Amino acid sequence: MSEVWAADDAELGRRVAIKLLAPDADTARFEREARAFASLAHPNVTQVYDYGEEDGRPYMVLEYVGGGTLEDRLRTNEPLSDGEALSIATGIAAGLAHAHARGVVHRDLKPANVLFDDEGRPKLADFGIARLSAGDGTLTEAGTVLGTAAYISPEQATGEPASAASDVYSFGVILYRMLTGRLPFESNDPLQLVLHHRDATPPPIASLRGDAPALLAATATAALAKDPRERPRDGAALLAALGAPAAAGPTTLSDAATEVLPAAVVRTTASTPAGVEPAYPMPPQRSRVPVVVAGLAVLALAGGALAYEITRPSSSSVETGTLPSITIPTHATTQTTAAATTAPPTTQETTTAATTAQTTTTTAPPTTQTVPATTGPPTTAPTTTSVPVTTTDVTTTAAPPAITVP
Repeated sequence: MSEVWAADDAELGRRVAIKLLAPDADTARFEREARAFASLAHPNVTQVYDYGEEDGRPYMVLEYVGGGTLEDRLRTNEPLSDGEALSIATGIAAGLAHAHARGVVHRDLKPANVLFDDEGRPKLADFGIARLSAGDGTLTEAGTVLGTAAYISPEQATGEPASAASDVYSFGVILYRMLTGRLPFESNDPLQLVLHHRDATPPPIASLRGDAPALLAATATAALAKDPRERPRDGAALLAALGAPAAAGPTTLSDAATEVLPAAVVRTTASTPAGVEPAYPMPPQRSRVPVVVAGLAVLALAGGALAYEITRPSSSSVETGTLPSITIPTHATTQTTAAATTAPPTTQETTTAATTAQTTTTTAPPTTQTVPATTGPPTTAPTTTSVPVTTTDVTTTAAPPAITVP
């Protein structure tokens, strides 16, 4: 059908595999294989990088997988170790689960089509006779037998359509061979092999290897059931039988519905309940103490500036106007401006009247002394402000906004 070459990608600097269709091969089947490959993206499936035509011959550029095939490992006719058999079986099942979830049936699953990358990961390859359950369907005529005789399913042997359960049967043959070192049916006649798969019962795995892992042996036996309805239905069911998570790999954006993230993963400023880790780290809470201290400092500077303006000496009267007032809560007093001007020589108290259109001028002795504030209940009269007087002529203006300082 085709030639496969190892090549170097000159633009990206990587090793690739080029599958070049034979001149007399079926072009439509080759194109369908390319579409089947392109619809899959999974670690256990080889990837297709490009598709095109050169000199009238279609070609595919594929991922280069240089770790050999499963057939290479089974040629010794010896069972694989239990750990290796489980790892390979799980990888094949994961690749099948991904393909089946996207409507792709391989139809020719065998050890030669299981490749290994440099890390030892198994990858499904060669979807040359794959069947797409959606779209164009299959190009195989009714009654035509496709597949490799040693791994063909009973329904394929009789010319019936293949399904995901057909790949499960071929998987069972591969697992049987990995556990026992031999095929369930052996013959030099391909037609005889096909008839055995259709009608005969394979020898029990326990009769060939008594120490085979029970889980793997049971999975292989279930996969080899003649009736497709009695087998695990697809790759995801195989994964479940092997005790692995039934993950079909990443989905494409075209068929993915929009999802709403749960509240736990939304980054908010709300506090996280005790014992629950936030999905995203919250930013550190900043202390507000520096902000409060800075605000108080600004208020103190503003108060000092206003006090300076109030007590600043002046040789002439200040123009009448409206200035913001400052209210400092102290022990209230009922004394008025007149009382302030009749205070003893040792005391000077300057009072700002709550009047917006009047200027009050008080005269104090040259010396500056402070009298303790008088006590008494607060009244509705304007609150007086005791300010040390440093000049003999102080002019105050009235009516500023209230700024409360504790």
